[in-house]
Amino acid sequence: MSYRLAQLIWYFLRLGTIGFGGPVALVGYMHRDLVEQRKWISESEYKEGLTLAQLMPGPLAAQLAIYLGYVHYSVLGATLVGLAFVLPSFLMVLVLGWAYVEFGGISWMQAVFYGVGAAVIGIISISAYKLTQKTIGRSVLLWVIYLASAAVTVITESESVWLFLGAGLIVWAIRTPPWKKAETVAVSVASPLIFATVPAAKATLNELLTQIAIFFTKAGAFVFGSGLAIVPFLYGGVVKEYGWLNDQEFLDAVAVAMITPGPVVITVGFIGYIVTGRGTDFFTGFAGASIAALATFLPCYLLTVIPAPYFKKHGKRPGIVAFVDGVTAAAVGAIAGACIVLGRRTVFTGGWSPEYPKVAILLITIALLLKYKKLSEPIVVLGAAIIGLLLFPFVK
Repeated sequence: MSYRLAQLIWYFLRLGTIGFGGPVALVGYMHRDLVEQRKWISESEYKEGLTLAQLMPGPLAAQLAIYLGYVHYSVLGATLVGLAFVLPSFLMVLVLGWAYVEFGGISWMQAVFYGVGAAVIGIISISAYKLTQKTIGRSVLLWVIYLASAAVTVITESESVWLFLGAGLIVWAIRTPPWKKAETVAVSVASPLIFATVPAAKATLNELLTQIAIFFTKAGAFVFGSGLAIVPFLYGGVVKEYGWLNDQEFLDAVAVAMITPGPVVITVGFIGYIVTGRGTDFFTGFAGASIAALATFLPCYLLTVIPAPYFKKHGKRPGIVAFVDGVTAAAVGAIAGACIVLGRRTVFTGGWSPEYPKVAILLITIALLLKYKKLSEPIVVLGAAIIGLLLFPFVK
């Protein structure tokens, strides 16, 4: 089915505005909406984009969105789709950053997150379930890779690009043995050296803004894994190394990532604002937020657009298809494993001691989404937020 670039931009503008649930849910929405329902993107094109997003460092959902924009509208489509996807959530965290600085924190956020966090895990779980159904099929080999990847993710609580690469090479070697065919697959996942500063910010650049630009460029260029995989790296920099935030402020920043729609990594804008906005004016905070966001997302944009022509041109070759299937199985397995990891951190306290109100919210969310196929996720999130506000005073 043909579509106009404006339609795709509008879709991603809407997804960036109301797409809750983090990267796992967002990539699920893209598959449901663009592959299954609208049929703008083919299954193979989606898999190619998901593979590229998993192999390259940076935020998973944003990279997949950029690639899907590239599929039929080249660099212009990739650029405009990427901006449309990121801009709404950036504006939201900018407002939250201003409120945080002006009013001395956002204590109500803990109450909202109490309910929203459990609902988000339910949304993620449904998305992972649907992705598993669509991508793994009945292949025993893919199921083995899927389960192994999920287990590794649960045990290590992290994702490894080497696992994805290894899975792709295993399926390639079994389905298209290199000793029988001349075709080969060459994969490079080396991260090029990205610039350390942001030239466009020269007018307001000072030592702090320079440090922000350098640090968040490294975060965008060298951190593999989706969504909250960047959190440990951010903590080591903004809390431990630079001392820009204390522990509570950093936890608030993570909460912002979870309760706002769009890519989770956009919380870097919130961090950039409160680091530079305290004791200054809005425009200085805006500069900090903008530089942090640009420094994080520009590397992932470049690391998607530059190799995209290769994936688009050669993605239908049997060796590439086999490699993509292997990486996709490992990627979806890692997503399923991440559901368990995030669920344990969100719904349980002190190991595996359940918080029963959160467990109830989680189960109700899953039941509603399974029963009512057209139920909008933002409505679920809003309901969970209200429940959290009502319950929080009694449970804390």
